[in-house]
Amino acid sequence: MSLAEIHTELLARPAADAAEPTLAPARPASTAWDGRALAGLCATADLVALGMAAAVEAGGPRALIDGSPLAVLPVLGAVLLAARGMYSWGIGGSPLTGLWRAAEAAAIAAMGAVVLACALGVELEVSRAAAAAAIGFGGIAAGRTALWAGQRRARTRRLAARPTFIVGTGSVGARIARRLAEDPRYGLRPVGFVDAPCDPDGAQSEPSPLPVLGSLGDLPAIAESVGARHAIIAFSPAAHDDCLWPAVRDCERLGVRVSIVPRMFDALNGRIVYEHVGGLPLLGVRPSARRGVALAAKRAMDVAGSLVALLLLWPVLLALALAVRLDSPGPVLFRQRRVGLDGREFDVLKFRTMRCEPERGRRGAFQPPPGRAPGGVEGDDRRTRLGRLLRRTSLDELPQLLNILRGEMSLVGPRPERPEFVARFEREIPRYGDRLRMRCGLTGWAQVHGLRGQTSLEDRVEWDNFYIEHWSLWLDVKILVMTVAALFRPAED
Repeated sequence: MSLAEIHTELLARPAADAAEPTLAPARPASTAWDGRALAGLCATADLVALGMAAAVEAGGPRALIDGSPLAVLPVLGAVLLAARGMYSWGIGGSPLTGLWRAAEAAAIAAMGAVVLACALGVELEVSRAAAAAAIGFGGIAAGRTALWAGQRRARTRRLAARPTFIVGTGSVGARIARRLAEDPRYGLRPVGFVDAPCDPDGAQSEPSPLPVLGSLGDLPAIAESVGARHAIIAFSPAAHDDCLWPAVRDCERLGVRVSIVPRMFDALNGRIVYEHVGGLPLLGVRPSARRGVALAAKRAMDVAGSLVALLLLWPVLLALALAVRLDSPGPVLFRQRRVGLDGREFDVLKFRTMRCEPERGRRGAFQPPPGRAPGGVEGDDRRTRLGRLLRRTSLDELPQLLNILRGEMSLVGPRPERPEFVARFEREIPRYGDRLRMRCGLTGWAQVHGLRGQTSLEDRVEWDNFYIEHWSLWLDVKILVMTVAALFRPAED
C-alpha cells in the first residue's frame, strides 16, 4: 500500500478519542483560490478597476486610446501594486491583506498621470486625477472583497487547501497539525509528519491521527506521493547540515513552499528586524510597545471608552439590575477575587447569574479537568433563568466597566483568573505567569478566537502572550470590533 493510500485510510477512520483533532476527508484542491491563480485573478481585477476609473474621468475609453495622461493610471498602478507585494500572501493571508497599500498605489499612479500631463503639456485637472484614484481604489477594494469571500468559502469547505507535511514529530509539530486541521482558513491541509528516528522534544504531547510518512531522506518521494505543496519545519532531532538543509533544498527544487518555526518563537514579537553579520542571518527582536506614552494612550482609551459605555448603557444596566433583583433573592452584583496586573488581586464585578445557597449545602471547590481553563458552569448548575441569558450574551460582564474606571482592568487584555487557579496554573502551564505583564481585560485576543469557558488552557495562554508581545492600539481596536461578533457565540466565560 502506498503512503497516499495509508494516509487516506487513516483519515477515514474515526478518532479513537473524542479529544483528538479530527480531519475532514481530503477533497480535490481547487487552485483557482490559491497561489498563482488567485494572484492572477487579483491582478486582472485590479487592472480592470483602475482602467475603468481612468476611463470614467478621462471621458470614456476612446479618450484613453487618444492619449489621455490618465491612460498611465492602470499600468502604473498595477506595477506599484506588484512592487508592494499585493499579489503574495502568507499563511492564512487573503487578497484583502495590506489593502491600505492599494490606496497608496492608486494615489501615486494618479500623481504620475499629473506629472506626465505637465511633461507633455497636456491639460489634466488634479481633481480628475484624484477622483480617478479614489474610484480605482474603490474598485480594487470591491474586487478583492469578492475574491476574499470566494477564497474564504472555498477554504471553509476545504476546497482550497494546499497539502502540507510537517517536519518534526514533537509537541510543536503536533500543535501545528492540530491548528491546521481545526481551522481551514489557514489554507493548509496537513497530510503527515516527516522526521528523523528520534526527537529531543519528546513524544507528541498532543494526539494526532496523522501518519509519520517517513524520514527526511525520503522527502522527495514523500512530497510526490502526497502531492505536497507546503512544508512546515518544526523542531526535529536531525542535524542542521546533515538533513535539514538538504531537505529545504529538496523542497525548493520540487516547488514546495517552506515555512520554518524559529527555535525561540516564544521570544518573538511583531517588531522583528532581519539583520545579518556577514553571511549569517539574524532576527533582531525590538522591544514591544508596552511602555511609556503607548500605555498611557491605552489607559486613556480605557477611561474614555468605559465612560462613554456607561453613559450610553446606563438604562440597560439599570434594567438588568432590576431584573436580577426580581428574578431571585440575593444581591444584584457578584464579586469574586481575581488576579490582575503584576499579581495584584482585586474584586471583579458581574451581575449575579446564580441562585444563592448556603455554603454548607454546596459541594467542594470545583477543579477544572487537566489542561482545561475554568469557567462556564462549575459543579452544580445553579444558574437562574435570567442568568442563562446574561451569560449567553455576556451581559453579566457589563459591571466590569467600573473595574476599568478604577484602573483594575482594561477594555482589552487577558481575562483575569482566581488566585487559587493562578498559583496552580503557574506550576503546570509554561509562561502562564507572563499573562500578568499587562492589565487584564473585559475582552481579549483569546476570547474573540473562541477560547471562552472550559477550553484549552495552553491555547489560551499562547493567544494571551501573543497579544501582549504584539500589542498596539490598533490591535485593541481590532479586538473590540471582533468582540461584537464574538458576543453571539454560545460559549460562556
